[in-house]
Parts: sequence; C-alpha cells; structure tokens
Amino acid sequence: MTEIFHYENLTWPEVAALDRQTPLVLPVGLGYSDSAIAGSLGNPNKLGLLPAIPLGWEGSIPLVLNGTFHALLSNLSGNLTEDGFTDIHVVLPEGISSALGQLEVHLPLEIDFAENLSLDNGKVVLIPVGHTEQHALHLPLSTDTICIEAIASGVVKSIPEKVTCLPVMPYGVSTHRKSFAGSMSVGGRTFEDFWVEVIDSLVEKGYDKFYFITGHGGNVSFLTNVVKYAGENHPTIFCATSWLYLSGPKGSAALEEKRQSKIGGLGHACELETSLVLHLHPELVHMDRVVDETDFITTPSYFQDWLEGGALIANPPWSDDTATGAYGAGSLATPEKGKYWLQAAVEEKMDHIDEIIEQQTRRTAKRIQLVRQSKLAK
Repeated sequence: MTEIFHYENLTWPEVAALDRQTPLVLPVGLGYSDSAIAGSLGNPNKLGLLPAIPLGWEGSIPLVLNGTFHALLSNLSGNLTEDGFTDIHVVLPEGISSALGQLEVHLPLEIDFAENLSLDNGKVVLIPVGHTEQHALHLPLSTDTICIEAIASGVVKSIPEKVTCLPVMPYGVSTHRKSFAGSMSVGGRTFEDFWVEVIDSLVEKGYDKFYFITGHGGNVSFLTNVVKYAGENHPTIFCATSWLYLSGPKGSAALEEKRQSKIGGLGHACELETSLVLHLHPELVHMDRVVDETDFITTPSYFQDWLEGGALIANPPWSDDTATGAYGAGSLATPEKGKYWLQAAVEEKMDHIDEIIEQQTRRTAKRIQLVRQSKLAK
C-alpha cells in the first residue's frame, strides 16, 4: 500500500531530507481520491501530494487563458525540478491538457467548484491567497495558507449575505525561494497575469466588488499591481487588497494588546503566525524546534516587524538575517493568543468588506448622477 504524505505539512528540513526520487504530485482541481492518484502511478511505496490548484483551468469558474495557466504549472513543476526532484507528475481533469507532456496524469474530477460558487452578483468576492513556503524549523510550509483560509472562513460565516469566497490559492511568490528547501513560487509576472485574468472572468459573470486577502507578505506588492490593472481595465468595479491582516488601527491594537515580543518579534514563523497555527492545527507545530531570530540588520529606514517599517523598500538575501528561516520570536506563541488574533483579523476583514460595499455603492451612485446631469445639460 502506498504511503502518501502531504508536502505542505512538512517543515523545510523535512523537505530537504526527502529522497529526490520520491514521486511528487501536483493536483489541478479538488477532490481526487488518494487511491486513484497512487494507482495511476503504479502504486509506488511512497508519494507526496502538493496542495491542489483550485481554479483557473479551462472549464473552471473562474478561468484564465491557457497560456497563463500553463505558465503557472510550468513554474511550479520547475520549482521541484530545480530542487532536485526527478519524479514529478501533474494530475489534471480528464480532457484538459497542460502542455507538460509526460508529466500529465488524467483522472475524473470529483469536486466541481463552479457548482458551489454563489452567483449572487451583489456580493463581494473574497479572494484568499496563501502560499507554500518555508516557515523555519517548527511550522509547516502551509502556514500562510492555513492562516488566510481560516480568516476567510470566519468572514464568510459571519457575513454570508455580503460575501462569496473563492477557494484559497496555496501558491504565491517567493523571491527568496532558493534560500531554504520546500518553498514554491509561481513567479511575479505569472502571478499577476493569473489574477488579472481571474478578475476578467468574474467581471464577465457580473461581479463588481473584489477583495484580495493574503497570508503571505511576498504576495502583497504583486496583488497591489493586480488591483491597479483591474481598476484600469474595469473602471466600473471596485477591487482592493491590503497588507496581510491585523494591519489596520484595530488590528494593530489587537497585536499590541497580546504580544510579548519587542520590535522584530513579529515577522515570519513568529509569535503571531506560530500562535495562529497552534490554535488552528497544533498537530503541525513543533514547539521543541523553535529558534527565535530577531537580529534583523536594522537601520532607521529599514527594519523588520509585522508592519514592515521605514521609508526604504528592499529585498536582501534572507540568509543575511536568519539561519533557520524565522524572523521573530516563535517561542512566545500560545494557542490562546492565536484564537484572539484570529477573531481580531476576521473582524478587521469584515470592516473592510463593509467599506468596499460602501465605496462601490457611492461611486456607482455618483456616476449615475453625473450621467443624468450630463443628459440634462444637453
């Protein structure tokens, strides 16, 4: 019987220790059975499943252009090849081609997200984007995805009449991908193209309000570009994003209320992220392996904390500041803090949803008024 492990549940040292001949599978779509995947590969002794890509392929809602989707798959499979893995497979729905040739495996898709997407066009489309990347010695690669998926779920449960939510995307951009094992990256330009085309697809369906939320700081600058492109391409919509979570006045106050670390203690695999995963999935946290790293090379205009500070924006090698992949004081984390901060993050995003609705309502009304005034003037 095949031993199946989930790649995203590993820490980066565990990925570094994997036999590079271990079969790794990237699913396109949700709901394939493990036994079917193993059987399609001849039931190997062991195989690893990567997080599934939940949307974007031909036939899904939303969808992107084939060239963009193929670039996404090529980048992700290329990450694994660069990391030395030699037995890589992409599972696709029957009838869908990825242009990856011998890497492709085709199986029946058991969950069609298009059937579950609410088509109430009056709602805000919440778009959670996580990532699969190293989170020091003690947290899983899925940390960013776990956190933002929980926040999105909390928002939808609290205000279902206002939002519809896409499934969380577990891949983003890591410009430091090669610094530590396990990190993935779709590449900045492919990432932007993918999400711009998702917005295009949803606008065609009649949606006009969008909110990108992300658990990974490396996504933020690229999502900012996506929002700018979307607003330019579709001037009648309102599309927004924000810096991670707990970044507004109330969220920042919630952080300060419970944090024990000084500046530099909240960053990556830190007091905050470790607390959240301790609350959500304690079985994936290895507190006995925590190494606090807060010795970021700091100057007045460039320093590290949850709200990155200073006037300078830069991207130096992570190895300059961390030996384990951590930025922060993970040892101070507790599940109680995680529960508190999760609720605060949900409430912050709920407030943002209300603002997005207000912005779009008032702007639409203003445009209508201007059109009427113009007609009267004639």
